[in-house]
Amino acid sequence: MTRDEIQQAIITILTKDFEFENPGLEDNLRDAHGFDSIDAIELLGKIELLLGFSLTREEKEQAMAIRTIKDVVAYIEELQRSRNS
Repeated sequence: MTRDEIQQAIITILTKDFEFENPGLEDNLRDAHGFDSIDAIELLGKIELLLGFSLTREEKEQAMAIRTIKDVVAYIEELQRSRNS
């Protein structure tokens, strides 16, 4: 997936499944949208479906530092690179 495709997929997930309204790429998901650890776990499950593979425990732990949509996109890009190398 390209960066734009990833970004659009994440925005679609956040608006459809988490009911975000007009999320900004730099919005702090916790502060601006009330995103909590349970939401993060649910989002990780959706990312696994999007990518077509399960994340390791370490990959999931790394994801807990994510704060913005831009961070989510960069995280997914890194996952794709690590799996394709």
